[in-house]
Amino acid sequence: MQSTDKTEILGATRFFDEAADTEFIQSLGIRVRESRARRGMSRKSLAQSSNVSERYLAQVESGETNPSIMVLRHVAHALGISLVELLEPQQSSPEYRLISRFLEQLSPNRLEEALLRLMRDFGNEDASRRKRIALVGLRGAGKSTLGRALAGELALPFVELNSAIETEAGMSLNEVFMLYGQPGFRRLERRCLESFIAQHESAVITVGGGIVSEAETFNLLLMNCFTVWVKATPEEHMSRVVAQGDFRPMEGNTEAMEDMRRILVAREPLYSKADFTLDTTGRRPEDCLVQLHQAITT
Repeated sequence: MQSTDKTEILGATRFFDEAADTEFIQSLGIRVRESRARRGMSRKSLAQSSNVSERYLAQVESGETNPSIMVLRHVAHALGISLVELLEPQQSSPEYRLISRFLEQLSPNRLEEALLRLMRDFGNEDASRRKRIALVGLRGAGKSTLGRALAGELALPFVELNSAIETEAGMSLNEVFMLYGQPGFRRLERRCLESFIAQHESAVITVGGGIVSEAETFNLLLMNCFTVWVKATPEEHMSRVVAQGDFRPMEGNTEAMEDMRRILVAREPLYSKADFTLDTTGRRPEDCLVQLHQAITT
């Protein structure tokens, strides 16, 4: 009895697999035929370009044969599409597939630039993004001073993301790093940023300078906020941090300054993605605030 049951189960499984295989081969033939039609290619011209006989192509398109992977590779190349696109059902529109193929041809740098433009132009509406102003940059640039003053001037809530992280964790940032390390801190940073976006339609926020090192978190910021890179020279950064009462940078000052310069150089391409750059070097906070206010209301 058990043997019969097993035979029936195996038979049912085999039948299911055969049906699925048949459906796959038929849908594969449809994708070949539709791709050829979109490119205005006759079956004869596709046969010549792919070095596959016209008769065999007819069998592929009608779902009557199971073509080898090499045949499909040649056909995909002749059609100007990827093998994956030919093998897998494409639920997207022709426009989406065209954009995908275009993006695949870009260098990593150009792809990053294209992503940024897409986020800016087709993400949240610019007017909506401008309701949340995010100040980013290294410590000592003047983010907190300007952010607090701008929020007061616009009568908006002011949020320091690092303070929100401390509240969420129930401990200081140093303790967060000691207990959870950099990955744990970055997870908290992402969670607190998502919470800020969900809870505040209009606000001013300052974020840590290292947020740019986490691409997904920084892109989330760029998509949902009008971002301002508050920058200054390494010397100005250092002097302001010391003026705030933190004398640690003075220990081995030469090495600390070199580290500051290296960080600024390495992060400049990332900070430059911000909507606006505000250089505070040698300037009074009041003057910087006027320029910042003009930038977000223009």
